[in-house]
This record gives sequence, structure tokens and C-alpha cells, in this order.
Amino acid sequence: MAMLMIGELARRTGAKVNTIRFYEDIGLMPLAARTDSGRRTYGEADVRRLKFIRNGRELGFSTEELKSLISLSEQPDRDCGAAAAIARRHLADVEARMARLAVLRNELEKVAVNCDGGRMADCQVIETIADVGSH
Repeated sequence: MAMLMIGELARRTGAKVNTIRFYEDIGLMPLAARTDSGRRTYGEADVRRLKFIRNGRELGFSTEELKSLISLSEQPDRDCGAAAAIARRHLADVEARMARLAVLRNELEKVAVNCDGGRMADCQVIETIADVGSH
């Protein structure tokens, strides 16, 4: 099995070297095997895991959610209901954020369309931003 150095793992996954080290420090990635000279080495399983982590982060999963999902994936005979529960909680969080963003978009759209300039003392942009969420 070909072993990869950290730079090659970074290139193959699009992760930064510092990010890989950080993921090892917080337990998302396992501690890397080391050569006799102390250099980290990785295999294909590490490539797959790091891609999973990066995709999960891109989807907005927290590091704790990813740790839980990784732990569950290491128990292949276990029922996947716990993973589905994590996904449902994450979906609810995403939907709540989307609702807040929709309110923000509507408020910004009102300001952008209705603002024709004028004095800062009468600026609707400032007033609208100050009032978002207080209605």
C-alpha cells in the first residue's frame, strides 16, 4: 500500500497541511503513522476520511457531529438510526438559518430598492439594519 506524506494528502483532498494537523489534534483524523524520521504518513483510508470531513464541513456539520458520524461509521453492523438523527437535527438547524436569511434578504431588498440616497441622518439602510429581527 502506498503511503502518502502530509503534503500529498493535502493536495489530494484540497485540505491545508495545518488543517490536517488540527483535525488530528481534535480527534477528527486519527494520529498519523510516522516514519523513522518522524514524518507523518497516510493511506487511502485517510484520504477517504479527510474527504468525508471536508464534505461534512462544507455541508455545515460541526466537528462534534462529524466525530459522532465517524464513530458510527466505524461500527458497520450498527443500525444507522443514530446517523439519521444527526442528519435530522442538522437539517432543522439549516432550515432555521435559511428562515433567518430569508428575513435578512427581504429586509435588504427593501432597503436596496427604496434607497435613493440622501442625508445619512435619514438613511434607511442604517435604520433597517438596526431594526432587523426586532419586529
